[in-house]
Amino acid sequence: MGVRVLYVSGSLGLGHVTRDLAVVGEMRRMCPGVDVEWIAGSPASEALADAGERLAPEHVDYRCETDLAERVASDGRLSLTTYVFRALSAWIHNARLIGRAAECGGFDVIVGNETYEIPVANFFGVRVLPPVPFVMMYDFWGMEATSGAILEKLGAWAINLIWSQEWRVTARDGNAAIFFGEPEDVPDERFGFMLPDRRRYAEGHVEFVGYAVPFDVDRLPDRATLRRELAYESTPLVMCTVGGTSIGRELLELCGRAYPIASERLPGLQMILVAGPRIDPGSLVVPEGVEKRGMVRELWRHMAGCDLVITQAGGTTTLELETLGVPFLYFPIEHQSEQEITVAGRLARHRAGIRMRLSSTSPESLAEAIGANLGRKVSSAPLSARGARLAARRVLTCAGLSSADEDSASAIDGERRGRGPAGRTDAP
Repeated sequence: MGVRVLYVSGSLGLGHVTRDLAVVGEMRRMCPGVDVEWIAGSPASEALADAGERLAPEHVDYRCETDLAERVASDGRLSLTTYVFRALSAWIHNARLIGRAAECGGFDVIVGNETYEIPVANFFGVRVLPPVPFVMMYDFWGMEATSGAILEKLGAWAINLIWSQEWRVTARDGNAAIFFGEPEDVPDERFGFMLPDRRRYAEGHVEFVGYAVPFDVDRLPDRATLRRELAYESTPLVMCTVGGTSIGRELLELCGRAYPIASERLPGLQMILVAGPRIDPGSLVVPEGVEKRGMVRELWRHMAGCDLVITQAGGTTTLELETLGVPFLYFPIEHQSEQEITVAGRLARHRAGIRMRLSSTSPESLAEAIGANLGRKVSSAPLSARGARLAARRVLTCAGLSSADEDSASAIDGERRGRGPAGRTDAP
């Protein structure tokens, strides 16, 4: 049975599209006839093209959220509240574009990974989706003010007011909302004054599917084998990576300045800076002996071979490191509330990683942290990493794939099979 899917890979950087490709891979395993067209901005669109995926013609007019975030960011900081307000007009434009693509494509289901354009447009009375099932995917829930500034607090409250009305889209008949994570990843507190409790709201109509990673950790070679395959030396290896935006330039250069100090204490230390797709490696000012790379495909394989990774608090990268059992230092982007609160909260709960702060870390203190954590034994609890599989199943269910069709197309067990859409039609 063929299923046509319009998949919008939204939000910033590369973490979301990595997860989206894992979900689509599971969908194709369950139903080989799945036909997917994508809408995404840079750098996700390049990653999709590189993976051999087909982009919808409308994607060329999709306004890139990563570009906007980089314009708002300064000195390695990004106020998520400021970013959202500056993104509103682009989101309305994108929502209309998604609606046009959905109208023309004859799709069975529309999937949006953090496609906030749709509920935001709906809140302002711009209803763009045709009568086709829509599945919204989240990995954090609600906006936080990260300073005492009254304007930021008011801005966060206004954003949360819109968020508390997203059920008007995701809880309609045939639609669904998926959360990659656990209920504990949603704060058990109100969105804001006179607004509903976040966790109870989410538990009312959002399906928690656990976490998603693009690999099966049980099938990975051991670290020594990986290092031989990837041509790394046997001496200590530290990798510094900042994901799919240019916001991490300051962190990469800080790592470079820490290298001479750390290498004095750790003879033979290898340090690799992964600049990703938005930073020119040649533009990084770092000492001799530090290797610089641009975009690295399947970065998780390289991280699995490391003795220590230094990174921002990107949800996908830190989740991969946690799953791989690699020790890591993480620097949440300051004032980026998802990283400072949601991701950092998950990592603290799971006892994974060492949290640090860019604005208060010197090359000397970073070198000391490298020495203290290099090759450290990781004891965090194992994760439920079947989120891609369960999300794929929900999408196919919303697309109308019957239990019989799923049984014939999938070797997956019957967990949650036959369960209807998780939506509800009343307000929380």
